[in-house]
Amino acid sequence: MSTSSASVATDRPGRYAKQLASHLSRRTETGWDETAGRGWVTLGTGRAELVAADGSLDLSIEADEADLARFEDVLGRHLVRFGTKDELIVQWTRGDGTPGSTYRHDPDDAAATS
Repeated sequence: MSTSSASVATDRPGRYAKQLASHLSRRTETGWDETAGRGWVTLGTGRAELVAADGSLDLSIEADEADLARFEDVLGRHLVRFGTKDELIVQWTRGDGTPGSTYRHDPDDAAATS
């Protein structure tokens, strides 16, 4: 299994984590514990942990190498879209220290990837 993580700066980490889990629950298994400020999302062979920290939404993924980039994409694109007004930036770092995908709002491109 491979890993990737991102810490998304935001004043509303719980709101975005809950929204992400709720939205993705239509297509996959998710969970969110409001009291603990923690949740999860499954996708393919992987699982992502969502943690509402002080000033950030911390994300970590564990998945087969083949699914890792797709998982980064799904979580990154959705968070950026939900947080357009807050200009969220999701920058993934792989477990081996190499950069993963980066997602930010691009007013000229609905996909919001870079």
